[in-house]
Amino acid sequence: MLIGYERVSTDDQNLALQHDALQAAGCDKIFSDKLSGVKADRPGLQQALNYVRPGDTLVVWRLDRLGRSLKDLIALVEDLERRQIGFRSLQESIDTTTSGGKLIFHVFGALAEFERNLIRERTQAGLQAARARGRTGGRRQKLTPEQIAIGRSLASDPNRTVTSICEHLEISRPTFYRYISPKGERAPTTQTTQVHLWLRVENNNKFVRHKNKVRETIERVCLSRYRMRKQHQDSWEYELTITYQDDQDLNQQVEDLLDEMHAQADLEDCFIEADVTEMGTERSW
Repeated sequence: MLIGYERVSTDDQNLALQHDALQAAGCDKIFSDKLSGVKADRPGLQQALNYVRPGDTLVVWRLDRLGRSLKDLIALVEDLERRQIGFRSLQESIDTTTSGGKLIFHVFGALAEFERNLIRERTQAGLQAARARGRTGGRRQKLTPEQIAIGRSLASDPNRTVTSICEHLEISRPTFYRYISPKGERAPTTQTTQVHLWLRVENNNKFVRHKNKVRETIERVCLSRYRMRKQHQDSWEYELTITYQDDQDLNQQVEDLLDEMHAQADLEDCFIEADVTEMGTERSW
């Protein structure tokens, strides 16, 4: 049995073209999604995947209707193959029930593995660079009495700036004003901003199954302190509220957050993709 799946990404598009093509291909049943391409949930696709049985073939008009990225597409097709379900894309003339179609997806799989290895290498390089700068991820530990004494000694030097002291002790400006600032000196006025975080966690290879654990850890350890909000339980999009003193402090907090999320994923042999955008502005990280 041929089972069709169709999807459009915006309200301005319609399903007529895909629907006609799927019907012409002989699909007995067609499932649909009409939603934004950045949302993680696709109820129509999930219904189609639940409906197909061994011996069936899932048919799409074009490859990008099934997966939003190469690794997403490969994972879905591999899952279908394990369930003895074929896959067919009309525009690219790919049919995994044929030897040629299977070969194409083996090549795709090799390319996806290559991409994952590149991302892993970049993540490792980024973590090593961060550690070399004294940033290891996670929350700053409370200062020891010795560090406080050193900081106050440095702060008594009129030629020393707050920035230089923070760099010397590898602490943030809020930590300086909380523990080291001379008595009576007040920290600069803080402000808050809301940022949008788009996050994906992926396993480094098909033998790793830790991405859900990594996501839960990132939410609990990294995001909860920023008053994390998301539309629903399975959403990969978050709203975070960050309190900061100046642009330098904001940039530092976001960079530390990204480093920390990468580190959490790396511990479980996974990797992340993340975009942070300040709501109401063009600023992004």
